[in-house]
Amino acid sequence: MGKIQDFVIENKIKPKECVYHTWRDAKNKKLEPTGKIRVLVPPQSDTAMVEYTCPECKHEAYTEQPWKRPFGVKCEKCGFKVTVPKMKAEAKREAKADNAKSD
Repeated sequence: MGKIQDFVIENKIKPKECVYHTWRDAKNKKLEPTGKIRVLVPPQSDTAMVEYTCPECKHEAYTEQPWKRPFGVKCEKCGFKVTVPKMKAEAKREAKADNAKSD
């Protein structure tokens, strides 16, 4: 992984200038954070640059695809769908799960 970082440095792009930028843990089928995903949509673009480590098979890859929400990418090796949920929705889901555990 590093193509996105190289692109950012080469083009002197700041994350706040981008249409979208995130770098998060990716969860496997057991909802354990065992992978990573980084998504960058450069300024004035509708194409997402994606680097990921599949949380299921640990395969690392880079791809580009049209940017739209909800966003996800399929692992080119095992076919597992790595998703990028909206932060607010993810926070609500985690809070609900924590409340269920404490009851």
